[in-house]
Amino acid sequence: MSAPTHAWFDCSAGAAGDMLLGALLDAGASLTVVREAVEAVAPGSVRLRVESVRRCGFAATKAHVDTVADPPHRTWRSIRALLTKASLPEPVRDRAQSVFASLARAEAAVHGVAAEEVHFHEVGALDAIADVVGVCAAFHDLGIATATATPLVLGSGRTRAAHGELSVPAPAVLRLLADHGAPAESGRFPQEMCTPTGAALVLSLCSAWGQMPSLHVRGTGTGAGTRDLPDVANVVRVVLGTVPQDTKDTADATHATHAMHATAAVVVEANVDDLDPRLWPQVLARLLALGASDAWLTPILMKKGRPAHTLSVLCPPASLPAVRESMVRETSTIGTREHPVGKTELARETRKVDVDGVPVRVKIARLRGHVVNVQPEYEDVADAAQQLGVPLKTALARSIAAAEGLASGLAPDPASGLASGPATGPVQDDKRAAGR
Repeated sequence: MSAPTHAWFDCSAGAAGDMLLGALLDAGASLTVVREAVEAVAPGSVRLRVESVRRCGFAATKAHVDTVADPPHRTWRSIRALLTKASLPEPVRDRAQSVFASLARAEAAVHGVAAEEVHFHEVGALDAIADVVGVCAAFHDLGIATATATPLVLGSGRTRAAHGELSVPAPAVLRLLADHGAPAESGRFPQEMCTPTGAALVLSLCSAWGQMPSLHVRGTGTGAGTRDLPDVANVVRVVLGTVPQDTKDTADATHATHAMHATAAVVVEANVDDLDPRLWPQVLARLLALGASDAWLTPILMKKGRPAHTLSVLCPPASLPAVRESMVRETSTIGTREHPVGKTELARETRKVDVDGVPVRVKIARLRGHVVNVQPEYEDVADAAQQLGVPLKTALARSIAAAEGLASGLAPDPASGLASGPATGPVQDDKRAAGR
């Protein structure tokens, strides 16, 4: 199985829907696939084309969306109906709905109305709908599994919108950042650098923020904004690659230090008493695929003595909109409750061990450089049992022995600054403390 694709977005010059779409198309997304997705949502109303341009001397792809005469605004309810009836791959539909749901909540908070009744103005126009659907279709076409980005650069000054002149950053952009718990900065540019559509796309698709992680780079793309600014390339860059799985430079070991690392997370819950129990495995799998760190069921007894389950999901703030929507779409709940939590986890890395000729990945956790936990990946152990024709318990015992042998030969990480010495604490794996 090939390693999953990770995307890193460089938003140091801001972000807008057309810039993100141009970057993904420049990185290799199929223009035909994107056009078909946009046509499915707005048939006969949009023509998507691309142009090779230069921004501050650098080559980039400019995505243009040409539209017919368009209503001045749409509600979130009407946009959701368009997406629901459109013939789209389910991941594309889910991501697009998550983006617009984020926008609806932000606009509702800014204007003091219910999210269902929010009237999108610029964001509800056909070109913005095409940007959102196009980006989500390109994301899916490239097979991107995870994404991160630099902190958003917002700009400063004033800009004109449907409600008149606004200060930059726009209120909706600030609300989106607050809802997702994401970092941002004004930057040095005295103009709007990040639009609400661009912010909603980056915040909905990305799960973490910072400089480019360790990647085996396999592609890049550069998407152009409309303006050619004199002192900065007005572009969004995307870097596509795979996270190394056989060294310590893995996605689980990107913390700056090897002490315990604290991050913000959200727990989303719902009590469900009337769902066919055969559906629960798919519900949990779907939530994990949408970016949840963990998802689990707890048996409970509800009012009137009815047996039920509490569905609990631990997720990063950026995945919250998609998790909410999946819970109400995939189960019979009519609402969720949420509370922020602190999540503290050890620095982790992934290595491989040989179990009778079959490679098995092993997750290793360190505390200040010393190995404290080591555990083989269950899926690899199950594959090894099948390939070797042995019971699962036998493959597990051999994998644990190989993993502990690997751990015993690992020196403390030099980045910890500690002298060599035995690790303290039991060698075990407790995912309950910090999610998956």
